Amino acid sequence: MTAHQQDRAGDRAEHCGAPRARGRTPDRAGGRAARHRTAGRPARRLRAALAAAACVTGAAALAGCAGSVVFDPGVPRAPEGTISIVPHNGAHGVRTDGRFEVRVPEGRLERVEAVRSGTGGRQRVTGRISPDGMVWRPAPGPLRPGAHYTVKAVALDGAGHRSTHRSAFTTAAPVHHLTAHFSPQSDATVGTGLIVSMVFNRPVADRAAVERAVTVGARPHVEVAAHWFGRRRLDFRPRYRWRPGTAITVQLRLRGVKTGPDVYGTQRRTVRYRVGRDQVSTIDAARHTMTVRTNGRVVAVLPVTAGDAENPTYNGQMVILERHSVTRMDGGTVGFGGEYDIADVPHAMRLTRSGTFLHGNYWARPEVFGGLNTSHGCVGLKDVRGGAEDTPAGWFFARSIVGDTVVVQNSPERTVAPDNGLGGWNMPWEQWRAGSALR
Repeated sequence: MTAHQQDRAGDRAEHCGAPRARGRTPDRAGGRAARHRTAGRPARRLRAALAAAACVTGAAALAGCAGSVVFDPGVPRAPEGTISIVPHNGAHGVRTDGRFEVRVPEGRLERVEAVRSGTGGRQRVTGRISPDGMVWRPAPGPLRPGAHYTVKAVALDGAGHRSTHRSAFTTAAPVHHLTAHFSPQSDATVGTGLIVSMVFNRPVADRAAVERAVTVGARPHVEVAAHWFGRRRLDFRPRYRWRPGTAITVQLRLRGVKTGPDVYGTQRRTVRYRVGRDQVSTIDAARHTMTVRTNGRVVAVLPVTAGDAENPTYNGQMVILERHSVTRMDGGTVGFGGEYDIADVPHAMRLTRSGTFLHGNYWARPEVFGGLNTSHGCVGLKDVRGGAEDTPAGWFFARSIVGDTVVVQNSPERTVAPDNGLGGWNMPWEQWRAGSALR
């Protein structure tokens, strides 16, 4: 077909089927030719047939004639306009646990690109297309709250025709945030008695969801089990104390996790600890001594004073939670009113959340250490005001780290509760494992 013939065909395709006044044409020459060819009823019938033929010819060339649709049942329909993305384009306040997918009713998806943007910047959303090529879904897990998602999908029909569809939606912003507080901070060297403990800023309704989002691993591998104390505290420990040199990795993948009605986690971080040497210090409250063993070898036996008859020290296994070169101890904060208030207690190491410390004592008479129990429940080591490195308290403080184990024996008091500090070592292993929300 010549260029002139293509122009003529295009002109017929543009005007076929459109009503026009009898005998009138777009130009005078055309009008005369038309009147000459179509005089009489047979000519009008011929003109109608020619117009119909021209319309079909134009449709074949331009895939349409005045809105008409030509359909060949032997070729699959192109998927343009049939790519379905859920949530719909422009949706706001989408639930984080709602459906997110791209689907075609026929043909196949060639590729899907999804991007999430928000406070954490722009990140690609991973997902996969089903084996039949008709559905794309993101990797398992909730959507990020308060985030903007954009989606681009490309599909092919059976004839290789390609179509593209774009969409965007925004998820609902969280009403309440859930965060976990824990210590020590990352990259610390810890003792073999450390229990990884985290306390949440609000009660957790879906404890299983939170436990799935928090993992504690070790290298060399050892089984680590979780235990819930109520709805705000989650602890992890192995069956026995950690081996020296173990690398502990704590992964918090709480961001976007729905933990209760309108409550979502916000943290995504990795915390690492290295387990140092093994040190266990055993206090005999009846003999007023503390035996320090490092890597199984006795390195010192130190005189102590423990809790008196009215305020005995807890029995059982405890773990050093904090270390302070100097701290204030006020009896009013732990239920003893104004019985004591010492502003400069040296070499203080916390053993329980309820207020038990192993600390330096400069105010007691020298004969008290190794001879009498005189405290309100703490364990005291001889020291001087301001603390000194060459005192029993100074020597022990310098050789202790968070996570070291302290065992108290032969005290008239009960065993420390598993949730008082890191007292979980006093709970049998099977009972500990039973405290998991995933059992």
